[in-house]
Amino acid sequence: MYKQDPLLIYCRVPKLSQSQAVERKREGLEKRLSKEAIVLIEQPNFGHVATINKDGSLHVTPVWVDHEDDKYLLFNSAYGRKKIRNLERDSRVGISIADQKDPYHYVSLSGRVVRISNDKADPHIDKLAKKYLGKDKYPWRNSKEKRAMVTIVPDWIYVQ
Repeated sequence: MYKQDPLLIYCRVPKLSQSQAVERKREGLEKRLSKEAIVLIEQPNFGHVATINKDGSLHVTPVWVDHEDDKYLLFNSAYGRKKIRNLERDSRVGISIADQKDPYHYVSLSGRVVRISNDKADPHIDKLAKKYLGKDKYPWRNSKEKRAMVTIVPDWIYVQ
């Protein structure tokens, strides 16, 4: 069992209210994906997404990544998985995407999930299967699973 560190509890940041989120947007704290970041995202490079567990510890898993314009980073998962449960409770997220040919060339970002949706999630996982596996359809589709497309607005981006 993970023991909570009193400092970790002290350092937790509460979720943004709707008015705080609007204020962040107005202040220009939401960042755009650079061309260099988009190149890394468009290649079949894996992302590693970090979410926050109930006890404050981190949960990190590999994901297939995508983007929508230069504003949103996307990944696909399934409802019921731990990362989705974590993000439904706490929208803060971090992702790093390293170039598979040169892992010292990477993009790292943190931000907030603005949408988790089943709408267009099935075609999206097929698009990612084409990118990562060269297959037209996602081969591990499970009729008991409901796909979830996660949309992230970055508020901090670093490319090296």
